[in-house]
Amino acid sequence: MNKTKNDKYWEQLFEKHKILEKVLATGSVSILAKEINEVREARLMTKFDHRSQLPKIFADNNLSILPTSRSSYIIGNFDTFCDFDVKDSVEVVKVDVPFLESLNYEDITSEAIALNGAFSAKILHDFIEEDDLSPTVSGRMSSSSFYFSINSRKALIKVEVNNSQIEIDGGYEGSRSLILIEAKNYISNDFLIRQLYYPYKLWVNKVKKKVRPIFLTYTNGVFHLREYTFDNANHYNSLRLIKERKYIAQDHSINIEAVEQILKTQKTVREPQIPFPQADSFERVINLCELLNQRGILPKEKITQNYDFDSRQTDYYSNAGKYLGLIESKKVDGQIVCFLTNKGRKLFTFSIANRQVEFLKLILSHAVFKKTLLAYFDKGVAPSRAEIIEIMKKSKLHQVRSDSTYYRRSSTVVSWVNWILSQLDE
Repeated sequence: MNKTKNDKYWEQLFEKHKILEKVLATGSVSILAKEINEVREARLMTKFDHRSQLPKIFADNNLSILPTSRSSYIIGNFDTFCDFDVKDSVEVVKVDVPFLESLNYEDITSEAIALNGAFSAKILHDFIEEDDLSPTVSGRMSSSSFYFSINSRKALIKVEVNNSQIEIDGGYEGSRSLILIEAKNYISNDFLIRQLYYPYKLWVNKVKKKVRPIFLTYTNGVFHLREYTFDNANHYNSLRLIKERKYIAQDHSINIEAVEQILKTQKTVREPQIPFPQADSFERVINLCELLNQRGILPKEKITQNYDFDSRQTDYYSNAGKYLGLIESKKVDGQIVCFLTNKGRKLFTFSIANRQVEFLKLILSHAVFKKTLLAYFDKGVAPSRAEIIEIMKKSKLHQVRSDSTYYRRSSTVVSWVNWILSQLDE
């Protein structure tokens, strides 16, 4: 794996300040921003929203880092992240959206617009069950002073925070509670607890009402809200998911007759000379296309750094987009950049509902997916993994030869077909 700038610079800092030795001896070590700035700007060296973004020397030694003020950090053998629970099903609510000339629910391109959309459509009101919400706090502010304990490999570590900078994407107050929202417009496997915990610690000591931390993810027309609580306000790792729900601002569902018609009429394309996809979440394929539509061009390194992909996943998901004819890449100034093809850009001119149909057509234009879905409809149950692999072997896939590769890539077939089934009317 190629080392990033952060990997190289952190290795220099670890050697210069004997960081690993000090952590092993005492459990944690402090480092000043000015010491980090000697090699690279601290802001760039300490922004890790997901485990996958940790520098290699951190990941290899189960270390993480937290700010303790505007000018200092603590490094320790503790876990600062929380995995999202993966559930077979999450309650889905379809909502009517207001007509607003300045807010197009078909074209939400940022976290800020997603928050405005969720508020205007009364999604937030429904989720927290309060009708009288008012937007109050947001943006950057000081954390004030507080302490907490955090789990480490050996024992609890006490951390003191003194006026660290925090950022709240959205704060809304109702008659009974203050909700503090961290919002993202991309899908991830985990999140940095600090993004919920530091704002919570600030406001739980400033208001009498209940403070409710909420994580909002918006992608492809779906608002996914998760509410957490901290069972112990002074324990960083005491958070617990208490509620989650998805809201769809437009009806994207497709009836089974429409899918059967696509199966009958969609022309099967010749398999491209591109590695068969190894991308188990089709939602993340869509999300990567969304991000490219919003940003225009993204270097592969920035995709890896900013959107909870490791370098191999960046390759897998960009190649999946290439397989469908939606993404291209090229070398610019010594780095590989990704961008949408004309087909990909055109797809994002459609309504979200029509866009789902187009994604479905693109998948089913490939024989392996079409035959797998036909087998599902014919039997009324999902084909076995062995049956899917047999279909794959007859579909002349590019550079898939060994049984182990067929088995790994069959996961993509299963997950993409399941995505199609999830779009059907219940």
